[in-house]
Amino acid sequence: MKKEFAVIGLGRFGGSICRTLSEEGAEVLAIDVDEDRVNEFANIVSHAVVADTTDEAVLKSLGIRNFDHVIVAIGDNIQASILTTIMLKELGVKHITVKAQNDYHEKVLSKIGADTVVHPERDMGRRLAHNLLSNNVLDYLELSEEHSIVEIAANRNIAGYSLIELDIRAKYGINIVAIKRNNEIIVSPQATEVIKAGDILIVIGADVDIDRFEKKVLGE
Repeated sequence: MKKEFAVIGLGRFGGSICRTLSEEGAEVLAIDVDEDRVNEFANIVSHAVVADTTDEAVLKSLGIRNFDHVIVAIGDNIQASILTTIMLKELGVKHITVKAQNDYHEKVLSKIGADTVVHPERDMGRRLAHNLLSNNVLDYLELSEEHSIVEIAANRNIAGYSLIELDIRAKYGINIVAIKRNNEIIVSPQATEVIKAGDILIVIGADVDIDRFEKKVLGE
């Protein structure tokens, strides 16, 4: 059975989610108070409706509790976002993901029971800052406030050495979980795997350890 998603709020963030889920073949109900936005997605998603999700009777009429996952992507109206999340929780929705506008909003959402809180503007800012500050960091995904997964380009400083020779885990407390090499991805590489110039290392670990590795080993 296909998973069923409901996306509330069809701005840039919610609209992007709708498009991607639909392209992947998922059943998507798109909801917004703005009729023009709803009409824009009418031919993209499975169903698109104009509705005020701060009204519990409206949510019930949409059968919202039957959806596997509801994403609250309401734009600037923090009150509507909070009220919608509370009602979804009370109606027994299985999984609720909510977009936060700021840190205070994020704290409130966590307290009222949102399963996942995303902060796209802040997270994208952090991601871009990491990429701008380093010649080696190609991509950055925050796992928590202190841990990340990072794509790092291998340079001449480590090319030609095996993982066991570099002993990165023991020296820096980070793990190379995969290596991208041309069109190949080497998952859980063996200790004898030799790094080649141009390899992209998928590294997981504490931010401070990743930063230390990058500066001491890869710094040119």
